[in-house]
Amino acid sequence: MTKKERAKLAVEALKAEYPGAVCSLEYQDPLQLLIAVRLSAQCTDARVNLVTPGLFARFPTLEAFCEGTVEEIGELIRSCGFYNTKSKDILGMCLMIRDEFGGQVPDTIEELTRLPGVGRKTANLIVGDIYHKPAIVCDTHCIRITGRLGITDGSKDPLQVERQLRERIPPKESNNFCHRMVLFGRDTCTARSPKCEGCPLAKDCDTAKAARRG
Repeated sequence: MTKKERAKLAVEALKAEYPGAVCSLEYQDPLQLLIAVRLSAQCTDARVNLVTPGLFARFPTLEAFCEGTVEEIGELIRSCGFYNTKSKDILGMCLMIRDEFGGQVPDTIEELTRLPGVGRKTANLIVGDIYHKPAIVCDTHCIRITGRLGITDGSKDPLQVERQLRERIPPKESNNFCHRMVLFGRDTCTARSPKCEGCPLAKDCDTAKAARRG
């Protein structure tokens, strides 16, 4: 079976398992999603969703954030961890969006990754979820699971995995596939103790086959 064939099987199986795949972060506009994703680094989405209502109530617009301070933003996001760095990035990205991008969140990976604290994972999420362009969000779930399934070559490098998946996942499926990877990684294909029994992908997964032999 080729890696592209394995990818097709995974796309269809996860589509059946999670038909309503959406981003688990709560937001009302592109800027709110961008900020929420920055807060989610080394923090659960559930925690971010508890913090952002208060943050966005205090700073409801781009201009409001630009007039804020690192200290005030930091106090509101303290429970997300690494709040000093995150607050500097949030203020920095808002100022850059205002001054260099005409107040609009950019719609390309190249422009988005110029913003403070924004890497390819975040940029892909914005490009996919907001602007509906084909995107591959390579988080730890995606890297781990696609390696286990033999869709990728087992690389742990996010950029390498992203490039491989762009070759193997149909563009129209890529955004939702990555959301489904997150759900599947939390529910079933966990990092330490994957629940191979009953897994919809077990029959095509070398990890599951090895577990059965063991």
